[in-house]
Amino acid sequence: VEGNPVFIYHQAFNPDAAEVADLEARYREGKVGDVEVKNKLARALNAHLEPIRLRRAELLAQPGLLRDILHEGSRKARAVAQDTLARVRAAVKLSYR
Repeated sequence: VEGNPVFIYHQAFNPDAAEVADLEARYREGKVGDVEVKNKLARALNAHLEPIRLRRAELLAQPGLLRDILHEGSRKARAVAQDTLARVRAAVKLSYR
C-alpha cells in the first residue's frame, strides 16, 4: 500500500478516511482487488472535480465575463511588471535617456 499511486491518490482526494483505511487493510490482506479500489478512487476523484467542472461550465457560458476577467488580470499584471522593471532599471542604473 505504501508507495502505491492508487492509495496515494485515495489519501489525497478521498474525503472518507474510514473507507480509505478499510481499503488499505483489505488490500494488505488480499481481500479486495484493484478494480474495486480503482472504482472507488474514480468516484472520489469525480466528486472532488465536480465543483470545478460546474464552475468551468458557468464561465464558458459567459464568454464576455471570461474575457473581462482575463483583460483585468492582464492589466494588473502589466502594472506590476512595469513597476518591477522600473525598480530593476534603477538598481542597475540603466537608463534609456
